[in-house]
Parts: sequence; C-alpha cells; structure tokens
Amino acid sequence: MHKLLCFILLVAASHLGFSQQLNCEIIVNAEQTGQSNLSVFKTLERSLNEFVNQTTWTDRKFQNHERINCSMFITINSFEGESFNGTIQVQSSRPVYGTSLITPVFNFNDEQFSFNYREYQPLNYSSNSYSNNLVSVISFYVYTILGLDADTFAPEGGTAYFEEANRIVTTAQQGSSRGWQAADGQRSRFRLNADLLANTYAEYRTALYDYHRLGLDVMHEDVIAGKDMIAQSLKKLEVMNDRRNNSLLLRTFLDSKADEITSIYSGGPAYDNSDELMKTLNNIAPRYARNWRNIR
Repeated sequence: MHKLLCFILLVAASHLGFSQQLNCEIIVNAEQTGQSNLSVFKTLERSLNEFVNQTTWTDRKFQNHERINCSMFITINSFEGESFNGTIQVQSSRPVYGTSLITPVFNFNDEQFSFNYREYQPLNYSSNSYSNNLVSVISFYVYTILGLDADTFAPEGGTAYFEEANRIVTTAQQGSSRGWQAADGQRSRFRLNADLLANTYAEYRTALYDYHRLGLDVMHEDVIAGKDMIAQSLKKLEVMNDRRNNSLLLRTFLDSKADEITSIYSGGPAYDNSDELMKTLNNIAPRYARNWRNIR
C-alpha cells in the first residue's frame, strides 16, 4: 500500500500544474488519394511527429518512461494543392499499477478534419493566437489527452488542460474549418470540450478517477475490491446517462472500455453483483450487449 501511495502521489503531482510530454505515434495515410507516394505526405507525417513529441506542452519535462503513450492516425481522403481533407483517429492509454498491463483511456474518431499545409511549413503552437487549423486540431487533442490522463490519477486533475483546449476552440473559431462551432454537430471538437468542462457530465470525470485509480490500480492486491469500484464507477455513468441519454462522453468512454470491462468481469474471481452490473451495462450501452453476455 505504501508503494501504491508513493506511485499515485508521484504521478498525481506530475499531472497537477507541471509539464508532461507525450510518446505519440502519428501516421498519415494517403492511400485514398491514389497519390500516397508524394513526398508531402511523408514530410507532413515527420513534421507532426516532431511537433507533438518535441514541443513542451506544460511546465515540466519528464523522463521517457513517464510520457503518455498515444497515437493519431490521419487519413487523407482528398487534397488539392495545399488544401487537405480527411479524418483523424486519436487514442491514448496509461499503465495499470503493479502490472505490465496498459489500459485504454481515449478513443475518438474526428471526421471534421480539413487543413492547409505547405511542405516544410513550420508547425508551432501559441496559446494566445491562431496559426492554422492543422496546428489547432493537433494541439487540441494533445491537451485533451493530457487532461483525460490526469483525470485518471487525481479527481478533476485535468481541468487546466481542458481549459487550455477550450482556448484553442475559441481561437480556432476565427477560421472557417468545421468542428469548432456549436452548430457542428454532436461529435465535434467543440462538443467534446464543452462536455468535459460541463457540470452536467461531472460523473464522467469522477468515473475516470474511480475506474482507474481506485479500481484498476488496486486489482493487483485485491481483485474483488477493484471490480467493485469499477462497477461503482459505471453506476455513476448510469446516473449521468439517466440525465442525458447516449451522450458523446459516454460513447467515447465505452468505445475505449467495452472490451476491457468484458475482460475484467469474465475472468478471475467471480463478481457477486454481476446481475446488477449487467443491468447497468445494458442500460448505458445496449449496443454492446454481445460483450456483456460474456460477463459472469
């Protein structure tokens, strides 16, 4: 328990106002364009990897093993000159204390991704000004990843990062690109950020902490206690779902966690309250009913 406390204090301190870096793999796939061998795509991929992994996003630089593992998979559907249109799939994960396991935290597909890019164009982020949509989108997801990761280690630990992402939303509205406005739909960057900061969805962020810090991180010592806390975190999501059904945050959570939840409750010591757990899961995520049938 002492080791666990030291681990949590160390990581939580790193997430509260200090810097952290990302270990991010960015892939640019241009096969849909029929011209995937053009050098501009490789240059873009290399520039984005350097931009994300070499930028100091917060105030303190960490060791390599402390960086957050994440990925961004960019699909270019079409382009003309310096104008590109496509999608970006963003994922992040974090280690589970006391094990060699990695748990997914964020899995989001953004289909409103268009930008202008000139080969060898420098990419730089400034919190006070709008540069271009490419920098804004990538930086937005960097701070969203940082915020969600911090929330898994400390209650509402990611607020400062979400607020920085909100500044990006505000400045990016100067441009004409989709995804930054309230009118851009229920899977926009605007909606994701607004919901993360809204009291209406406060249970989501509480559930992230309970699920990871109080659930997964204790399972190496007490599997049943961990399973019980994870079930309690899902009950909080049920409360949120009863208030706002099928929210973006709930769908995002389950896109990351459905397989993991199934694995947790279909293996190891049987969970005594599996019937109640099944009711909760079928209420908040009936589309994953096939997963839930494997829970015992």
